[in-house]
Amino acid sequence: MSALPPGSILGIVGGGQLGRMSAIAAARLGYRAHILTQEADGPAAQVAHAVTLGRYDDHDALRRFADAVDVITFEFENISADGLDLLSSIRPVHPAGRILRISQDRIAEKTFMAENDIPVAPWRAVHDRADLGTAAEELGYPFILKTTRLGYDGKGQTRIHDASELDAAFDSLRPHPLVAEGMVHFACEVSVMVARNERGEITTFDVTENRHRNGILDLSLAPARISPALAAQAVDLARRIAGALGLIGLLGVEMFVDRDGSLRVNEIAPRPHNSGHWTMNACPVDQFEMHVRAVTNQPLPPAIRHSDAVMKNLIGPDDMALWPQIMAAPRLLAHHYGKAEARPGRKMGHVNVLFPHGSLPGEFGVEAALGPLATAADNAA
Repeated sequence: MSALPPGSILGIVGGGQLGRMSAIAAARLGYRAHILTQEADGPAAQVAHAVTLGRYDDHDALRRFADAVDVITFEFENISADGLDLLSSIRPVHPAGRILRISQDRIAEKTFMAENDIPVAPWRAVHDRADLGTAAEELGYPFILKTTRLGYDGKGQTRIHDASELDAAFDSLRPHPLVAEGMVHFACEVSVMVARNERGEITTFDVTENRHRNGILDLSLAPARISPALAAQAVDLARRIAGALGLIGLLGVEMFVDRDGSLRVNEIAPRPHNSGHWTMNACPVDQFEMHVRAVTNQPLPPAIRHSDAVMKNLIGPDDMALWPQIMAAPRLLAHHYGKAEARPGRKMGHVNVLFPHGSLPGEFGVEAALGPLATAADNAA
């Protein structure tokens, strides 16, 4: 595939905020975005050139969508891989459906990691109640029991502290099979965004440190406060995974830093990622433009960071109640997703705060820079 020329149409499956920001990045490069979505006025549809309304497994809608675009990508994983297969029979789809299948299923994902010598936490597949008992004996308590599919933002998982909780956990988590994961005594969570085009060019953004609140990403700090040697290892793992997958597009790789200084990959996401939002203000080419460049086979420039950055998610009604103060705060670079209803736990937007390169502050400096959002960030630390 040669590079897609300006004026071409980029098809994006999914109408959420990642599709919105990808569509805006595509427009900067001269492309028009066409969204396949079930929401007529969702975040991506608001900024798109065209919209096809339909389910992600509706063959008629998929065909109409594919016939109207030049290349196809997607903005979240909870879509039909079979639908992507249909789309790929009509137009190029990046990343490929086989990569989506791996990232959609935790057993497939962990099996892929094992086959490619990528370190992960100890785990066991749980197909029935007997498997769960065996996993508990082999992993020890406490451990985490997760659904293999459709889990995000802390959903679809529970921590099991002793044998008395096994039955209830097995019955409540659906669908089966499940995955049992041993606890990692981690010092922090980090992530790496890696992009690769059809020419095999590959580039990675700096390693990011992530903090969660109520199972949802709250803060990302760039660069991660880990040693240069460990950061280099994280980048190498991300590049190895992208190469083994034959990735065309963008991939987020989440990792745990164990207290012994080792890295363990937690999961992968073949799309733009929440932990890469800091790049929108701290890099000349952000993750969304890099994603568009990769799937259209444009050259991939170095993922340069000109500033240190802190990203804070805006979640639900509490954070959005502070929108007037956010807009009035000179250091808060605000990004609103255009969602009408601020439900509890819903990602409504984010803010970025920049610092001179090499001067990311400590906890008090981060809190001071976040201004009206500092209390929420402080509670998450």
